[in-house]
Amino acid sequence: MKIDRSQPAPSRTPRPHASKAAESGCTAHEGMRRLIQLLPRVTRGLRRRPAGPIVLENVPLGPTHGSALALIQENGGVSVGALATALDLTMATVSGLVADLESVGFAERSPDPGDRRRTLVRLVAGSESLVDAWLEGATAPIVRALQQLSPSERTTFVKAMGLLDRELNAPS
Repeated sequence: MKIDRSQPAPSRTPRPHASKAAESGCTAHEGMRRLIQLLPRVTRGLRRRPAGPIVLENVPLGPTHGSALALIQENGGVSVGALATALDLTMATVSGLVADLESVGFAERSPDPGDRRRTLVRLVAGSESLVDAWLEGATAPIVRALQQLSPSERTTFVKAMGLLDRELNAPS
């Protein structure tokens, strides 16, 4: 691919609305070209959000902590193994995440009464409103973006992200 240096560099200012071509549909190849441009920008934006990681009790909590907390909250408690599987992380990494969440008073571990070999992770009683506030702040840009879509567009977007995840993470 040859770069035409006679043209001005593209603006880094985010566009408020999708282009007319995107609104009228695009081919898979056009969509792929646009995604190749957008995905690194979205990833960088998620990593360098103005709020950055929150530090509680000298423990920095980042996006992976938020994902773990959301799963714990959504399920009313979950095993460490299930968290590792859902987050696609090792047991050791998830154990460290849970230790961080315990340190700040968001989560607690306990043996599974049905299987003492398993450890369950739950939200600490009374921490629910703090967890809700933190998760709300962490997900606010995503929620605002999704609110700009119609219900059917949101469904399609989430489906497409799931398909992309499956394709990118399928065994070779």
